[in-house]
Amino acid sequence: MKVLILGVNGFIGNCLTKNILAKTDWHVFGMDMDSNKLSESIANPRFHFVEGDITINKEWIEYHIRKCDVVLPLVAIANPAMYVTNPLGVFELDFEANLSIVRQCVRYKKRVIFPSTSEVYGMSQDNEFNEETSNFVLGPIHKQRWIYSCSKQLMDRVIYAYGIHGDLDYTLFRPFNWLGPKMDDVYAPKEGSSRAVIQFISNVLYGRPIKLMNGGTQRRCFTYVEEGVDALMRMIENKNGCASRQIFNVGNPKNDYAIADVAKMVIDMIKEYPTYKHLADKAKIEVVDAEQHFGKHYEDVSARVPSIKNAQEKLGWTPVVDLKGALKSTLDYHLLENPQEIQDQSL
Repeated sequence: MKVLILGVNGFIGNCLTKNILAKTDWHVFGMDMDSNKLSESIANPRFHFVEGDITINKEWIEYHIRKCDVVLPLVAIANPAMYVTNPLGVFELDFEANLSIVRQCVRYKKRVIFPSTSEVYGMSQDNEFNEETSNFVLGPIHKQRWIYSCSKQLMDRVIYAYGIHGDLDYTLFRPFNWLGPKMDDVYAPKEGSSRAVIQFISNVLYGRPIKLMNGGTQRRCFTYVEEGVDALMRMIENKNGCASRQIFNVGNPKNDYAIADVAKMVIDMIKEYPTYKHLADKAKIEVVDAEQHFGKHYEDVSARVPSIKNAQEKLGWTPVVDLKGALKSTLDYHLLENPQEIQDQSL
């Protein structure tokens, strides 16, 4: 099998590539703007990497869509801070750039496995989000945070329609707060360049307070990236067509935590690393107003719990790694395997 991964150097892309090369005889053709996360894969003869941009290198992409069996367009802006600071960039990349790729999959009759998002459910009041029955509830237009969710939702609807009217063989997957090594750079000096958990770790290392939006009462279900990628592997393999024209929540409903509790867990776990214990001992938590921090265009979600019955029944997939296990793997990677010199930035 030939698998095309666009955004191959991203959090999901690099982990998926590593697993494909280790566990199958498939070939991976990958494009991204960098290869810094691909050190474990780059020398493998079954990995074919090119440095490029999906908005520019369109001929290469079309050629490889024709050449490959399965296409995973994993390129997206997926940082909530960006939804309010660069909403048009989010729409242009997450929807417009990916739409042409999906249309080529229709034209050349190729399977597409597309990353939807847990954000599509918005502020749904369901106790758990179901792929078939939950309503999508988004805020008013001036809450620009929802342009990401809306862009992804529209892609879901377009892909679904192509499945019915264009005979597209698709799978949509919705990650719920995947966590693990190589997610973001904990050593990035600029605050706000990482997603929440990695930002917490970074703030501890740099002596900055962990900032909890509106007290951190929001709850999220965290999923270890290796288990999420295992679900993806099953979708690609598609035994007996089990993943064709299906939508899967990929999350761990047992790892349902308030963000404030996650922040405390991060601090406590960093204390277990002797080199960094003194930084964790000094760590502070600060409650901030989300609107003041992100601007008036921001809005948040109180809870986000997936139903995973569809993945359990059709893929035979059930996650087992708890949040501490996912955090330990993440911390081990950054603090033990790839440590960097830290300059205390505390005031």
